[in-house]
Amino acid sequence: MESVVRVAVDADMPGVREVATHFELLDDWEGMPDFLDAERAYGKLVVGEAGGRIVGFGGVLRRGKLSHLGDLFVLPEYQSSGIGRSILSEVLPSGTPGATFASDDPRALGLYVRQGMRPVCPLLYLIYHPNKTSGPRAPEAPEPTRAQAGPAARKPAAGPAVPEAVPREVAALDARLAGGDRTGSLSWYAGLPGVTLHVTGAGYAFARRTEEDLEVGPAGGETPQDCAAALSAAVAAVDPDVDEVQVAVPGVHPLLPELLRSGWEIDDMDTLMTTDPTLLRLDHYLPHPDLG
Repeated sequence: MESVVRVAVDADMPGVREVATHFELLDDWEGMPDFLDAERAYGKLVVGEAGGRIVGFGGVLRRGKLSHLGDLFVLPEYQSSGIGRSILSEVLPSGTPGATFASDDPRALGLYVRQGMRPVCPLLYLIYHPNKTSGPRAPEAPEPTRAQAGPAARKPAAGPAVPEAVPREVAALDARLAGGDRTGSLSWYAGLPGVTLHVTGAGYAFARRTEEDLEVGPAGGETPQDCAAALSAAVAAVDPDVDEVQVAVPGVHPLLPELLRSGWEIDDMDTLMTTDPTLLRLDHYLPHPDLG
């Protein structure tokens, strides 16, 4: 059966969301704009079509020159057909600076390696149950070394005008930690129902309430301690009826062992991959699972 890979248009979105629903990607996005809308507005969304049916899609969000591959999904009956490889080549051409959170599927890992990315570290999805422990907290990270302080210790640089939803200094700091400016998508996210932004000195943390849970990220700081303080502020502000707090932590982040000692648990994990590890400050940064 002949397949077609192309940029998504409005008429494709019901089919795209059918594929996303099959993989349970939209469970926490019901009743509001979702990350697929963000990919179309602030990156690129590509579909794979077979027999007139949308059978897969891939999406990136751009931040500066870096493209974060948030999605690459093909329905099971069309996997290993070459559609996934064609979608990836269209949405993230070879030679493009990129990053992704890869599942444990060996086929996906091999595909991303061939596209120029390399595994950097595990990305651990941690959960915390405030009502089952002595109280949610994110302890301070160890004192940063001179090497850790690196570029992230600079004062926020002047940049383009930033909508009021995201202060200029937050957008500038996030750009240095996450690999590039994404003022547009951060402002879009900040404007969604249930999203709050916590700014603590030299740190920031976005948090979104989803049903009975709280999802924290992206978050970061000038130092690992600043990142920890911002996470603490977001978690400390949870409503009493929040059942679970979620955060994604790179395996190299110095905050990880402290969180585990404080009652957080590893719920799942991916492999963080990138074409250039120097683009990301993974010891200062906590990404968002869907937005990078």
